[in-house]
Amino acid sequence: MTPGTRLLVSAQGERYRFDPGSLSLELMLTGGPGPYERYEIAHTPAALAEWFTGSRLALTAPLPDVRIRPAELAALKELRDTLYRVAPALARGEAPSDDDLALLNSGTAKTPRPLVDLKTRRLAWAPPVTGEQLLGAVARDAIGLVAGDRSGRVRECSADDCHLLFFDTSRSGNRRWCSMERCGNRAKIRAYRARTEST
Repeated sequence: MTPGTRLLVSAQGERYRFDPGSLSLELMLTGGPGPYERYEIAHTPAALAEWFTGSRLALTAPLPDVRIRPAELAALKELRDTLYRVAPALARGEAPSDDDLALLNSGTAKTPRPLVDLKTRRLAWAPPVTGEQLLGAVARDAIGLVAGDRSGRVRECSADDCHLLFFDTSRSGNRRWCSMERCGNRAKIRAYRARTEST
């Protein structure tokens, strides 16, 4: 699977691929506050470090050496909880709170930087990539969703029973579904049944 695309499992047990289109929205798939605690996978620094190696950061270059300290894990989870307030607000066309924006701004101090590997002549992250740098990358990505060229494209899946958030990368800017494999396909089936039943 392409880095950044995640395999999710619905409550009914069906598996489907989901690409949230953004690192910060992708991080929200690791768990969260309240009802999202049941999806928690970042129980340890090592677990979250492993998760990041399959994240969209790896589209730039592989992440071979990720080291997250316990305090950095807590900070990444705090940022993730903030995203659960910021992203839905953006999807509704609302402005995030000043406090949440301040937390995003404060997180951007350090970000990982890719370098040219002298042996392979390909991009590689300068090892080790730290939790503080990952926090900076996620916060910077989230700021890009709030303001700049990428603003105005955070969407919530149009299915009544799905609340997944994604960054709409479609050319037309009218993506409606989290995944055509799941919610988009179910909508097509419902529309087809409605047409055939009315004839």
